[in-house]
Amino acid sequence: MNRPVAPRPSLGLRARLMFAFALLCVITTAAVAGGIYVQARVAILQRTQDAAVQAMRSRLQALYPLRDPAPDAAELGRIAGAVAEGDDDALALYHGTRSPAGPGRPCLPFGRPCRPRLDPEVIPEALRREVAGGHIAWQRVVWLDGPHLIIGTPLLIVDPDRTARASGIEVYLAQSLAPEQRSIDGLAASAWLTGGAALAFAVVLALLATRGVLGPVRELGRAARLLGEGEMRARIAVRGSDELADVARTFNDTAAELERHVRQLREMEADARRFVADVSHELRTPLAALTAVADVLDEEAAGLPEPAGRAARLVSQETLNLTGLVNDLIEISRFDSGVAALALNEVDVAELVRATLRTRGWPERVGTELPSAVRARLDPRRVDVILANLVGNALRHGEPPVSIRLRADPRWITLEVRDHGPGLDEAVLPRVFDRFYKASAARARSEGSGLGLAIARENARLHRGDLTVANAPDGGAVFTLRLPSRAPDQDGGAE
Repeated sequence: MNRPVAPRPSLGLRARLMFAFALLCVITTAAVAGGIYVQARVAILQRTQDAAVQAMRSRLQALYPLRDPAPDAAELGRIAGAVAEGDDDALALYHGTRSPAGPGRPCLPFGRPCRPRLDPEVIPEALRREVAGGHIAWQRVVWLDGPHLIIGTPLLIVDPDRTARASGIEVYLAQSLAPEQRSIDGLAASAWLTGGAALAFAVVLALLATRGVLGPVRELGRAARLLGEGEMRARIAVRGSDELADVARTFNDTAAELERHVRQLREMEADARRFVADVSHELRTPLAALTAVADVLDEEAAGLPEPAGRAARLVSQETLNLTGLVNDLIEISRFDSGVAALALNEVDVAELVRATLRTRGWPERVGTELPSAVRARLDPRRVDVILANLVGNALRHGEPPVSIRLRADPRWITLEVRDHGPGLDEAVLPRVFDRFYKASAARARSEGSGLGLAIARENARLHRGDLTVANAPDGGAVFTLRLPSRAPDQDGGAE
């Protein structure tokens, strides 16, 4: 058996709007700040790189003409020293010979080596190949304490005929990019701060926007809720001329039209109920006369020749049916007009059930399970009407045995009326207590007004109880009457 999947909780409109504003702000800020950061980083590094290359070229020009086209380590050291400046490190190479490494930079104030000089192993192979090919080249690397720019260039020898040729000497300069990295880090921090400020601004803007949007929406929801609860005069204030104002106007127009239709329907319903009540009361007087005549005809029917005797009996029976219908209509009209009231008394519930069965001659046809000493404060006449309808319905349309079972607890009493017939069709169950509804199929009804079960439920609800129906697992219909042990006092009109 598949269990229903619980719906996922969804964010409210306020949360969704704020999330959308914040997300849009974050994306926009990230795109703008990220683009600015990348452009500034490239510009800073490009400017530093160009300046370093130009400075290196200027320093190398001071070396010409070379003292020795085949320099030794000392000469290579002089060349490297001429190129290096400040905290820069330089290295000169010539066919495997390199400039002296030296003792390393002192780390004040202790005087111990802080870091070694530039070493050929630090220089990337791709950069070595470019320089060996006769080109000036550069590459950014991470070395020791941070990023460095390594620039490599070959030294050329100019012959008397002014032709240049490679000397085989390679010079490499390592310049620290720590100041530039600090500038770039400062840009990144500024970008984060800008993004945070933009996010805070977006949240504030979202709060203002949601207040302006959700205020009318909440008011619309409140008015719709009141309208659903029956307050037909619920309206909302129309402000401005935007889409929300159009929705407010449409709601007010719809509510006004709905109020008009509901008022018309209520007037028509009141007229119909008044008509039924008036007609029912007006029929009582002629029905009383007809009943008297019908009683006489019923007594004389046995002595009348056929078909006159059969006609007399038919008139008597139909008069009784019409009297029952009129009485039921009068009872329903009392419920509809709100004048039905309870006449409460302390009663023995078991004895009340037995009296109902005795009055109608059903004790031998109905089984009972009635524990003693069950007392309740009820309206005996109305409970009698309920039980008479339920038991009579079971005897007419069900199959024996028919039974009544009484159960009680400190707050409630429960009476179950059951038969052992085929039960009610599933399509019939929801409509059993509808007025004038007569079920067909398994429990077809051919007599009665169709108001008995409706009156029974109204009497149960008047006690602040209820009346329900279900099919028993082993067959038959089970009507369950549930009433409070102490029905509340009510103010009602005279019946």
